[in-house]
Amino acid sequence: MSTGESLPKAYQGYETFKCSIEDGVLTVKLGFGTVNLQGPEMLADLNGLALRLERDRTIKVVVFESTNPEVWVCHYDTNLLKDMSTDAVSRDEAKLLDLQAILERISRLPQATIAKLEGFARGGGHEFALACDMRFAARGKFKLMQMEVGMGILPCGGGASRMARQCGLGRALEIILSARDFDADEAEAYGTINKALEPDEIGEYVDKLAKRIAKFPAESINACKQQVYESIDKPIEEALKSEAYWLYQATSKTTAIKRFTAADEQGLQHSLENQRKWNELVMSVQDM
Repeated sequence: MSTGESLPKAYQGYETFKCSIEDGVLTVKLGFGTVNLQGPEMLADLNGLALRLERDRTIKVVVFESTNPEVWVCHYDTNLLKDMSTDAVSRDEAKLLDLQAILERISRLPQATIAKLEGFARGGGHEFALACDMRFAARGKFKLMQMEVGMGILPCGGGASRMARQCGLGRALEIILSARDFDADEAEAYGTINKALEPDEIGEYVDKLAKRIAKFPAESINACKQQVYESIDKPIEEALKSEAYWLYQATSKTTAIKRFTAADEQGLQHSLENQRKWNELVMSVQDM
């Protein structure tokens, strides 16, 4: 396990979180101030982290968790919001906000990203979680809220844009317009998280999932991820062409063809016993 002095310099020196690496999994432990405020310090750190991860194929999975026992990430820094212009702009004049641009960068990372939610994630904190590929929340500890409508604005870190993609229009609007807390079980039922877990179960579950994903080739992880995201807004014909494109990106950089050739030569796919144990078989070929 890489920690402290043995940790690569690229993953040291951040102000708002500390990193550790084990078996291709980078764990980012958020810990800044009293409530993990999403201010310029955290945004700068996340942007710097993304810059390094975009170029690193040894890291396969990134897990974001918090050292604060009550808060994952609280919300966007209101000191930044109070300085916004009160003048309306045209659609052509509107530009991406820093929060939007940085969370989109996190969303597009080649690694699989997991939000391990064991505390409050409200406003921009919840939008950060939505920008991750997967979200798992601890019962009795996690709460999400988009409170922006009550403050006179709207979710502006991707929440209004990503929410409907996660849970549908009606539920997205209920979450946004009610400006109330939703617990882990409600979030699971609505589809904003993958799974609600007991506090003593979430660590093992996320760790096991992250390490399993990290066994797979970096390029096929990236190809799967990019295609799923690209397919959301495309007509099926375009989505299928995109799928074919990413297939060849993967086969050009992984040992997929070698694995398929070996399976064919040995007639492995015709074995009923093999068909019964694909869950284990897929892991056994990772050294090939």
